[in-house]
Amino acid sequence: MNHMKAFIQSESSGGIMLLLAAILGVITANSPLAEQYFALMHVYWGPMDILEWVNDGLMALFFLYVGLEIKSEMISGELNTNSKRVLPLLAAFAGVVTPALVYFLIAGSVPEYTHGWGIPTATDIAFAIGVIMMLGKRVSQAMKAFLSALAVIDDLIAIVVIALFYGAGVNFMDLIAAAAVTGLLIYTNKQGYLRPLPYCVLGLVLWYLVLKSGVHATIAGVVLAMTIPFKGKVIDKVVYPMEEWAHALRNWVNFLIIPLFSFLNAGVSFADFSIDNLFHPVIIGVSFGLILGKQLGIFSAVYILVQSKAIKMPTKTTWPEIYGTAILC
Repeated sequence: MNHMKAFIQSESSGGIMLLLAAILGVITANSPLAEQYFALMHVYWGPMDILEWVNDGLMALFFLYVGLEIKSEMISGELNTNSKRVLPLLAAFAGVVTPALVYFLIAGSVPEYTHGWGIPTATDIAFAIGVIMMLGKRVSQAMKAFLSALAVIDDLIAIVVIALFYGAGVNFMDLIAAAAVTGLLIYTNKQGYLRPLPYCVLGLVLWYLVLKSGVHATIAGVVLAMTIPFKGKVIDKVVYPMEEWAHALRNWVNFLIIPLFSFLNAGVSFADFSIDNLFHPVIIGVSFGLILGKQLGIFSAVYILVQSKAIKMPTKTTWPEIYGTAILC
């Protein structure tokens, strides 16, 4: 029982659960249960199927959790100055642009493949954070904060790219309504409200409006996280709402949301796979865009900024750690 408790409380537990679920997903997708596995994803619960509820609904809670962690780092941690915040921002932009360029150089000569440049631009935030958390104290807290911020910014850029270049269209009226709800959340924060109910209600409305707008609904989780109060007083008692929210979400994220997301999204079938597929221009472009483009873009951005003394090196961080983080992305 003590071993189970220690595992649940350990920093690496979420990453281990994620990887186990991913392996199980791949095995299931290539087993006699494959048909039932893929059919399960598209069973409808109300207006969306199970896969959509996980990717658009539960993952919004994951982004809320990560957003709370990032906000905490911005207030009193490794992202507490503007220069520290600029580093993951610029690294994220370089980590989006460089893979797109690499893809275009490889596959862009064929007109029908050119549009695939957006595929290698995004970092899978759940897997990236899960893996780095598995390394525990072998990776500095500064690097964990850097990766979390970079991955969230990267995903937000990817959401914009999808909406502008790949989406069927954005409903701007819903986006305007979502902006109004965001304003109400900020007002609620400024007025010193500490109880979770108004934030939960407004956050749910925000999620619904963002989902309806055609923009990926997970962005609502990040926006909500940024409006949760850091601390306040309730009848002479100091409370820390952000910390309480993060604590309440932690086990749900680590032991339900992330494993479920991993199980349903990692299950790739190799039934129709052939060696020839590996030499398709899109496959080569995406692979090299991710493998070379990500690490080259992110590491180069950090190296140039630090070496030019424009930004300081993250606290207690080495160049191998930064390079390893770039590869992880």
